[in-house]
Amino acid sequence: MSHAGLVPLLGLAKQTGLPNIIAGKVSITTPRIKSGSANPAPKLLGVIAGMCAGSDSIDDLDVLRAGGMPILFDGVYAPSTLGVLLREFSFGHARQLESVLREHLVTLAEHTPLLAGLADQAFIDIDSLLRPVYGHAKQGASYGHTKIAGKQVLRKGLSPLATTISTEHSAPVIAGMRLRAGKTGSGKGAGRMVAQAIATARAAGATGKILVRGDSAYGNRAVVRACVRGKSEFSLVMIKNRAIQRAIAAIPDTAWTPVRYPGAVQDPDTGAWISDAEVAEVPYTAFAATQDRITARLVVRRVKDARYPDALFPVWRYHPFFTNSTLPTAQADIVHRRHAIIESVFADLIDGPLAHLPSGHFGANSAWALCAAIAHNLLHAAGTLAGQGHTAARGATLRRQLISVPARLARPARAPVLHLPSRWPWAPAWLRLWDQAIGHSPPAAA
Repeated sequence: MSHAGLVPLLGLAKQTGLPNIIAGKVSITTPRIKSGSANPAPKLLGVIAGMCAGSDSIDDLDVLRAGGMPILFDGVYAPSTLGVLLREFSFGHARQLESVLREHLVTLAEHTPLLAGLADQAFIDIDSLLRPVYGHAKQGASYGHTKIAGKQVLRKGLSPLATTISTEHSAPVIAGMRLRAGKTGSGKGAGRMVAQAIATARAAGATGKILVRGDSAYGNRAVVRACVRGKSEFSLVMIKNRAIQRAIAAIPDTAWTPVRYPGAVQDPDTGAWISDAEVAEVPYTAFAATQDRITARLVVRRVKDARYPDALFPVWRYHPFFTNSTLPTAQADIVHRRHAIIESVFADLIDGPLAHLPSGHFGANSAWALCAAIAHNLLHAAGTLAGQGHTAARGATLRRQLISVPARLARPARAPVLHLPSRWPWAPAWLRLWDQAIGHSPPAAA
């Protein structure tokens, strides 16, 4: 078999109760095909296991039936059977699976060091991406704005909205995922997503401060209201309207202080690398004409516009964000810019299960995206148990070093025994994962 790492991985899934959570929450009572909704727990677990092995389409889930995999795992279904179940999902069923994602994340945080340091400080990031799709039969596919090589373009696709939870000492994990049409505005439904992410973080053990970060699409009343109700701090980019421009113009020249970032930062407009900027802050009342008016700090970062290097007077570009955190101005700016960590999660998903949205049915693609989020969290939890540099490793690295481990299957006295390669470079990490996930003596190397 070519994916021996699935044995301890699925052992961890069973240890954290994933099959029971799915069985208790996912229920399809009126299926279009009578047998389509039968046994959702083992079928969805098969989809998640296939994604952890590198599957990015429904046909690729056949990897679970290769070699000796059916001997080790009971109830391995054909890809066509799994596809029938996914096509039974509607909007409500996808919300059931999203509830599975949140509850399983809480259980993973209890059983593994997945969110180390969560009790001290937690960061919640929210963002969306546009996944391209092709053909005329994709439900929900429409043209939306995305940025390619620094330029805004229209692209046909579907738009997942995601929230992540991270700490100072852990990589981000997915707290919520929702698939939307490509033309949907980035901020639609963001308030509810943030509220659910805050509740998930609290349930996972975030007893200290929570900071919610987002770009300009999420600097709106709904997100700020969710943060205030959830007793969380926020750090949200604000659109530069007239009120914001007046507040920036009121900042005196003596208020600007230099800030040096830990590493060079690529300018999003010109593509040049910068490492120095200036920051200042001013009190600002947002949403003044509404019942959600709130006064907090408007922190503004300014950098010299590289398009005018020979100007007689410096030409500045301003980047404001609205926050109620208590950090010093420069530190607040540095912490806010770490919101880009959510892009590493998107890169993992695009390099894995979300390389494609495989079905023509919108409900099936919604279920696929949520299974991808569950697989992402499960894979990274396994990495924290393995250690040896796998705690913050990318998904592709975890699959290559911990999951795609070749093994020879023997059955002395009809008991399956795995013979692992004797010179596997990451054998100590794999054996640590086995010992903690399975809970008994690990197999001997061949």
